[in-house]
Amino acid sequence: MTTDAVTLDTSPEHSEALSPAVIGARVKALRESASLSLRDLSERSGVSAPMLSQVERGETSPTLTVAARIAAGLELRLSQLLRLDEDGAVTVVRASQRQRGGNKRRGHSFEVMTSSQPGQRAELSRHTLAPGGATGAQDGEGGGPLHEPGSRETALVERGSVILVCDGQRYVLDKGDCVTFDADVPHHFENPNERDADAEFLAVVSAGLRRS
Repeated sequence: MTTDAVTLDTSPEHSEALSPAVIGARVKALRESASLSLRDLSERSGVSAPMLSQVERGETSPTLTVAARIAAGLELRLSQLLRLDEDGAVTVVRASQRQRGGNKRRGHSFEVMTSSQPGQRAELSRHTLAPGGATGAQDGEGGGPLHEPGSRETALVERGSVILVCDGQRYVLDKGDCVTFDADVPHHFENPNERDADAEFLAVVSAGLRRS
């Protein structure tokens, strides 16, 4: 395998974020969250398993070419793998800047409180369900939309009661209850109250944290 003579930027302002140990830990976490073996990732990326092992252990700093192949094998852009899309250590989203949406026909509205910039690894949103309302697609689709593979979701009920339907199972949640589940399986939330009582919950979706 040929190697690229151009290596990753290790200038002082980038050295910590792009250190071999940090990159290696990130590659390993992403590979494991996708349930890939070293051999699987090697076949998908074209990078040898021994090289991948060295990268994951932080024993070598991958060239740009190797890093790009690893990113492609993980179905990511190079900038996502290296988190170059992130802009500084602190990102503030003002209340007036929140993304809002929903489906009035289903009685569901939401606002996303976190930044939509690429490279973010968690999303916080607040959902409101009208009486009898529901998130996702219930009409024979089994719920959704699904999040990226390996995602986990945590939801905290702030007002009323909701039912989580996750992978065919139903879970009744009252005010103050908190649930965490695999977000890459079919799921949706319902407000079981048919009149007069909205339900509200906060949801945090984190990428690459699935337990299996």
